[in-house]
Amino acid sequence: MFVGNNIVMTADHSNEFTIESCHSTWIFDEARMRFRRVLKGIDLDPRLASTGWRPYWGLEIDPLSDSFVVHLDPSGTRLLRSWRHIGNAPCPECGEEATTELSIEELRTGKLR
Repeated sequence: MFVGNNIVMTADHSNEFTIESCHSTWIFDEARMRFRRVLKGIDLDPRLASTGWRPYWGLEIDPLSDSFVVHLDPSGTRLLRSWRHIGNAPCPECGEEATTELSIEELRTGKLR
């Protein structure tokens, strides 16, 4: 679990935590070094709105900008960058108010595994 300036990720299990971005819930499994994304705002079965588990090699979180970078390979040449959704006021990235968050337990009961 990471906690920093304006960064709080919740953990239901010691090796899994989530980051809420504007359009996705990112689930990280630290023990297995894998992650998946569940798209928000789609009226689909959660299994259809979720990616499969993908390996990752590192995660950088910038507490000043609320951005984060997922390293997809050991050399750091394949990256995914996103920003944490700030829902207390209009989000500086997407301009929207708070979005619906999914807990890990809700995702589990959706049989996403």
